[in-house]
Amino acid sequence: MLIYPRGYSIHVDNTNPRETRGKEISQKNDQIKRMDDNHYRVQSQTTNQKWYDVVSTESGWSCNCPDHTYRQVCCKHIHAVEFSVKLRKEVLEKTQTVIEQVSCNECPDCQGVNFVKHGIRHNKNYDLQRYFCNDCNKWFSFNLGFNGIKVNPKAVTSALQLYFTGESLRNVQKFLRLQGIEVSHQTIYNWIKKYTGLMEKYLEKITPQVSDTWRADEVWLKVKGDKKYLFAMMDEQTRFWIAQEVADTKFRHNAQSLLRMSKEFAGKTPVTFVTDGLPAYNDAFRREFWTMKNLPNGKRPEHIRHISIKGDKNNNMMERLNGEFRDREKTFRGLKKKDSPAIAGIRIYHNYVRPHSSLDGQTPADRAGIIIKGNDKWRTLIENASLG
Repeated sequence: MLIYPRGYSIHVDNTNPRETRGKEISQKNDQIKRMDDNHYRVQSQTTNQKWYDVVSTESGWSCNCPDHTYRQVCCKHIHAVEFSVKLRKEVLEKTQTVIEQVSCNECPDCQGVNFVKHGIRHNKNYDLQRYFCNDCNKWFSFNLGFNGIKVNPKAVTSALQLYFTGESLRNVQKFLRLQGIEVSHQTIYNWIKKYTGLMEKYLEKITPQVSDTWRADEVWLKVKGDKKYLFAMMDEQTRFWIAQEVADTKFRHNAQSLLRMSKEFAGKTPVTFVTDGLPAYNDAFRREFWTMKNLPNGKRPEHIRHISIKGDKNNNMMERLNGEFRDREKTFRGLKKKDSPAIAGIRIYHNYVRPHSSLDGQTPADRAGIIIKGNDKWRTLIENASLG
C-alpha cells in the first residue's frame, strides 16, 4: 500500500466517466491491492466483498470484470491501476536518494580549486596523477578511500566483485596475478573486511523506500563447524534485504530482534508479514509488529503464516534468497565467526550491486529509491563512505 503526498495530480479526461471513476478509486488506498508488478486486485464498487483481478498482458492490462470481459473496453478498474502505477512512480522519483560518483574538483586540504597537474606518482602496481595546489602549496592525489593500498583501486573493486559472485579468496588471487598484481589471499580478505565494514556503516544511514509487505525465513550455515541459522528479512516488492541475524538455534530463537532491526532500519512497520509456520516468527510478530496501531489504514498488521510449497500459499521468494546465500556459502566451507564480514558483504552485493532478472535488470536498491551512479558501484560506495 502506498500513501500519496498532497499536491500530486494527474490529467484526467472528464469526458470519459470510466477514467474519472478510476481516478477516484486510485485515491482510496484500501480499494487497490498490489500483488506484484503485473497483478493488482481492485475492489468492486457495487459489492464490497468482491475483488477484480487486473493483470498485465502483452497487449496491455486485462480485467476480469464484466465491463472489460464482455464490452472489451478499458474499465474503471484498469484506469484505477494505471493511475496508481503512475502516482507510485512519481512518489518514488520524489523520494529517491542518489549516490553520485565523488567529484575530484577541489584540494583535499584547503578545498581550493586553484591546482594544476604536477607529475606522476609511480606506485608498485600502478601510476597515480599528482597535483599541486597554488593556494596552500601542497601536493596531493585523488585516491579517496584507497590511500595506503598498494594496488590500483580497480583491482580492489574487482576482488570484491569476484569474491561476492562466488569465487574463493585463492581464485581471486589467481585472477589478480593474471593482471600482474601479486597479493596474498590474506590481503584480499583484509580488503573485504575493511571495505565491507566501511560501506555497511555508511549504508545503514540511508533509508530504503520499501513496500508494506515483508517476508522472513531462515537458512542453516556452519560457523566454526557448528550449525547455526541465518534469519533474514526481505521486502516483497523491491527484493531489498532489510536485515539479518545469526542464531544458535532455530526453534528456540527469539526473532523479535530481527523484526526490531528491520523496523528501525526501514523506518516503518509492514502491513503484511509473511513467513513459514515457525512459532518464533508468530511470537515475535505479536510483540513487535502487532502492537503497532498507528498505521496508515488504522488497522493492525497481518501475519500470514504460509507453510505450503506450491500454489499461492508459499514463501518461494525467500527460498530464492536462501538459495542465493547457499550458493555463495558453499565456497566459504563454513564461517569463522557469527559476525563475519562475508554475510554483510553478500547483503550489500545483493541490494546495491547485483542486477536481478525479476526486477528487469535493476538492483533492489534501484527499486527502493537508492540510485548509485557510475559503472563501478563498489568504488562509488567506497568513496562516498570514506567522505563520511
